[in-house]
Amino acid sequence: MTDRSARITDYWDAAAPAFDDEPDHGLRDQQTRAAWARHLNSWLPSDPAAVLDVGCGTGSLSLLAAEAGHRVTGVDVAPRMVEQARRKFESSGFHGSFLVGDAMRPPTDEQKFDVLLSRHLLWTLPDPEAALREWVARLRPGGRLVLVEGRWREAGQSGMPYVAGADSLPWHGGIGAGDLAAAVRPLVADLRVEPLSGEPDLWGRPVDDERYALIATM
Repeated sequence: MTDRSARITDYWDAAAPAFDDEPDHGLRDQQTRAAWARHLNSWLPSDPAAVLDVGCGTGSLSLLAAEAGHRVTGVDVAPRMVEQARRKFESSGFHGSFLVGDAMRPPTDEQKFDVLLSRHLLWTLPDPEAALREWVARLRPGGRLVLVEGRWREAGQSGMPYVAGADSLPWHGGIGAGDLAAAVRPLVADLRVEPLSGEPDLWGRPVDDERYALIATM
C-alpha cells in the first residue's frame, strides 16, 4: 500500500462514525430512503441478481438492494465502514457479504456479478479508467454497470480536509457525465445517463452541482 493509499484508508476510517449523518448516506429520513429505493429499483434487474457494491461505505445502498431481493457483496477500503455495513445488515435481518479491499481490484476472486454498483467513488481512485476496465470484467454477459457520480466539493462529509496529494488524482472533485460516458462507452454495449441534481429528496436538500447516474449494459 502506498503512503497516499494508506492516508485515504485512514481518512475514510476516521469518517465512518459520522458518515451516516449525511442524509444521502444514512438514508434515515423516509423520504430520502424512498427516493433512493425508487431509483435503485429502476436501475437493478427485476429478478434477484448478484450485486457487487464497490465502495459500499456503511452499506445503505447495499441494504436497499438486499431489501429488493438481490444478493449483495460489498467492498470498501475502510475497515470501519465495512464493520458498520455488517452491523446494519445484521440488525435488519438481511444477509450480505462485506469485504475489506481495494475498489480498484475488488477481492472477489473469479466471481462474476449481474450488477456492479458504485456511488461517489471514482474521484478517489488513482486510476479510475483502469478501475472501470476491471469492473466490467467482473460482470456477466448482459450485466449492468451502475455508477452514481457527479462533480462536487473536495472535502468528505466528515468536514475534514481530504488527504494531501488528492488534487493529483485524475478525477479529483468528480467527473462530468459527458466525460464519464466517453470513458465507459468503449467498454459496454449500451449506456444512458439520468440527471439527479434536480431531485432534492435524494440528497436531503437542494443541490446546485452536477449529479447523475450512468447505467450501462454489457
